[in-house]
Amino acid sequence: MKRINPKYIPLAATALVMIALYVLGCLLYPNFGSLRVVVNLFGDNAFLGIAAVGGTFVILSGGIDLSVGAVIAFIGILIASLISGGMPPMVAIALALVVGTVFGAAQGSLIRFFDLPPFLVTLGGMFLMRGLAFVVRAESLAIKHRFYQQTIRQLAIPLAPRIAIPFTAICFIAVVIVATYICIYTRFGRNVYSIGSSENSALLMGVPVGSTKIGIYALAGFFSALAGCVSTFYMQSGNPASFVGLELDAIAAVVIGGTLLTGGVGFVPGTLMGVLILGLIQTLITFQGNLNTWWTKIAIGVLLLLFIVLQKSISGARRA
Repeated sequence: MKRINPKYIPLAATALVMIALYVLGCLLYPNFGSLRVVVNLFGDNAFLGIAAVGGTFVILSGGIDLSVGAVIAFIGILIASLISGGMPPMVAIALALVVGTVFGAAQGSLIRFFDLPPFLVTLGGMFLMRGLAFVVRAESLAIKHRFYQQTIRQLAIPLAPRIAIPFTAICFIAVVIVATYICIYTRFGRNVYSIGSSENSALLMGVPVGSTKIGIYALAGFFSALAGCVSTFYMQSGNPASFVGLELDAIAAVVIGGTLLTGGVGFVPGTLMGVLILGLIQTLITFQGNLNTWWTKIAIGVLLLLFIVLQKSISGARRA
């Protein structure tokens, strides 16, 4: 009998947990299995999912990015301020994406050229971007442009009467598809896996470790900025105080999705399932109605610990 590759075990566990949560919800609540709930899972968690996809590349390489939530908040308030100042929305969004990418590349450069720990570099980046968000504007700002009020809603894909896939969900799904292609079919993706498996071995094989690291954090910065753009579609506003701790939710989604914290093993579709698991937990608690929302964090914490233990067991089996 052919032995299952250990790297697929966390992914299979993630799929089983997701299916189990969905089936449990369908058994407990009559309307849980409706199409609207499924659509909302993708739409409501789109900005978290896009940020988590960026975090997948970072964690696959053996790194970490703590600046995600602050970048999303900064990009959101930046876009809101630029549009309120008269800038066309598409120009503001393009500028925001460039800013996020450059910021990510800057973090990657510090890690690469000064051999600094990613944890400390991105922690500094988190404080920097959160502070800059409040410098741009100290309070929430609504976006009242026609592009946001009408155009974005028109881009939704109808599925059934009064049910449509929102533009935020479309962005999320598109990002998952593109990121999966990058991971599997491009040299950059293969280099990311090589660095995460063993940076020294990657150097010996001729992998451009330095430039790839910068590219990884630049890509993560781009996805964080894109998540910030999507958050403005969802919230119709920007808020410098928003998304505190979202970087931890993103890391949790990546780990629950089967990506090893040590790097080298993981799948973008797994991250998608990890995000949906977080969304399912929150939806279950909402349907229950009499539970404190903090039970979401408790459930996520338990799942995260279980998956870390599973990863440790798999790592030990691989070494053996």
